Amino acid sequence: MHELIRTNDPVLLSYVEQILGEAGIFAVILDTNMSVLEGSLGMLPRRLLVPEGRETAARRIIREADLGQWLIDEKSP
Repeated sequence: MHELIRTNDPVLLSYVEQILGEAGIFAVILDTNMSVLEGSLGMLPRRLLVPEGRETAARRIIREADLGQWLIDEKSP
């Protein structure tokens, strides 16, 4: 799995998950429960990940939706 986005914005995550799903790319959002446990203070961002081999297509779709500024740098761990 490759992490593409890390944010506290649930609307952004939901939208990106939707547009990727429409393109046939499964996306998973991690740390949702941890974010709720910490009281929604914004200290623990949620992460959107896609499977191996789908990262390039997912990045293209996100950029085409004019959301490229939310992408984590490809070289980040």
